[in-house]
Parts: sequence; structure tokens; C-alpha cells
Amino acid sequence: MTSVVTETFFRPEEVARERLSIPAALYNRCRLMLSRCRYGHVFVPVRSMQMQSVIDDEEIIFVDNQAYAVRNGNGGRLIMLAWSFRHDQSRDDLNEPAPIELVYYHSSARDLHNRLIGEFAKALDLLEQRHRDHGCEPRAKKILPFRTGV
Repeated sequence: MTSVVTETFFRPEEVARERLSIPAALYNRCRLMLSRCRYGHVFVPVRSMQMQSVIDDEEIIFVDNQAYAVRNGNGGRLIMLAWSFRHDQSRDDLNEPAPIELVYYHSSARDLHNRLIGEFAKALDLLEQRHRDHGCEPRAKKILPFRTGV
């Protein structure tokens, strides 16, 4: 029996939100990877940026591996930004860019997003190579609110 490791993440208060799109190939790879996993999410380490990402049906969160916080007895890493999928916007072609809302949880989120477009694709390459024969790791996520005024 395989045990499941649960990772905890804190969702800070939103700093800003912006509507844009990500390349179709990147979005399609995320959907394909998620469909091949027996869990509801896929963990993708982005080691070149010391970040971790988690893909699920609604969003991809990007977490700073260096920022750890404790709140109400729970410890976890802070979400820096999220690519929230815009399911209200349909795509007529698989080659069309995928509409998202870039949700900022940190002032540097826009700069991180620009770097992640390339680095996240490289991280997916490595993960696909590693998991070609082994499937998805048994890991679960838990996201808690992280309010700074509490």
C-alpha cells in the first residue's frame, strides 16, 4: 500500500488579477498530464526557479519552495501566483492560446509569470520523462487562506 503525502499551501490575499492567455501547447500538455494521473492534481517542480507548481482542473498554482509560513498550527508554503483557467471562454481550436486569469498573490507575480512561461515547459519535459513508466506520485494538496491582518 502506498501512503499519500499531503502538502499544505497558503493562499495569501490577492494583490491583483489580469486576464491573458498561455500558449496552447503548454495548456494542452497540462491537461494531458492531468488526464494521465489517477489523482486530481499533478505536482510539477520548477527547480530552476526554486518553485513548485500544482495542476488541477481549475488552476495551476505556483508556490515558492523557500517561503514557509505557519498559521493556526498549520505550516505550509505560500502561493505566489495562479493561472486560473477561464472555463467561460471556449477554444474552438486546440492551437488557440488558452485564456487564463493571472492571479497575483505577491508583488513580483508578473515577473514570475513571464519567466514561468518558458521554465514551466522545461519542468514538464523533465516530469514527463520521469513519469513515462511510473505514473503520478501519490501526493495530495491542501490549500488554506493566509490573511496578513489576522
